[in-house]
Amino acid sequence: MAGHVHVPQPHEEVQDMHRGWVFFENLFEEPVILPLPGFELFGHEFRLTKFMILQLLAALLVILIYVPLARRIKNGGLPTGRWWNLFESLLTFIRDQVARPNLDTHHAPEHGHGHEHGHHEEHHEADKYVPFLWTLFLYVLFCNVLGMFPFLGSPTASIWVTAGLALIAFVMMHGAPIVKVGPVNYFKSLWPKIDMPPGLVFKLMGYVFTLGIGLIEIMGTFIKSGVLAVRLFANMFAGHLVLANILLFIILVGNALGTGFFWGGVTIASVLGVIALSLLELFVALLQAYIFTFLTALFMGMSLHHAEQH
Repeated sequence: MAGHVHVPQPHEEVQDMHRGWVFFENLFEEPVILPLPGFELFGHEFRLTKFMILQLLAALLVILIYVPLARRIKNGGLPTGRWWNLFESLLTFIRDQVARPNLDTHHAPEHGHGHEHGHHEEHHEADKYVPFLWTLFLYVLFCNVLGMFPFLGSPTASIWVTAGLALIAFVMMHGAPIVKVGPVNYFKSLWPKIDMPPGLVFKLMGYVFTLGIGLIEIMGTFIKSGVLAVRLFANMFAGHLVLANILLFIILVGNALGTGFFWGGVTIASVLGVIALSLLELFVALLQAYIFTFLTALFMGMSLHHAEQH
């Protein structure tokens, strides 16, 4: 029938995702697909996916922007222009408001180039972790922002991507205190000491309580990493889903009532709503990158402080 709109079934969408990069769906024909390469290994098919390409693109953008900026700063150049100040202010914010408050156990003043002006620079213990947090924040931010461009998407709207980022945070959560106090001292700090009254029964009860609390501490680190993955994925996926549903109103009204006056009003309202929500999505992209980095720094700081106290 003329004008019939093809609504893809779930199994068709899955097939399209495996066949390649779905750019957009033509309302009267099949979706336009860019095939992506793949290969077979040990009887299993491995294929390059859309999110893999976007993750590489996000990493490349971070390198192209910040490597030249770092060279200019290293050479003593003064910040010039709104873009330089914007990109540098992001890093300064993460260092001063995220890394140092959460990861500094103590810091001591260290005389530097500002001493001749009556000032001194401070050496912060947290600064050794700042490059990691900078990289994490920028990578998540650029992955989030890529979803604002047509035909692309946010890699962080995939649970597998956010799970990989959470795994990195999990490794740092344990790796930072292990490097600092040693593996033996760190794992000993996970098992609390409980003073019990004398007697065999109380001693056995103390061992049981210590074992239980230690297991809870270890399980807590897995839960924290899981929260990081689910929180980022849910927020990014939900935002894109809302935008898609608002645009879907245009198609639904057109199918039901045709392209008349009411359809025009719905179209204008939907487009304006999507524009407004897109600005909100841009803020959410920045906010979720900050929250992911902040929670990672917070969990790392908790592990470091706990290990030092024991």
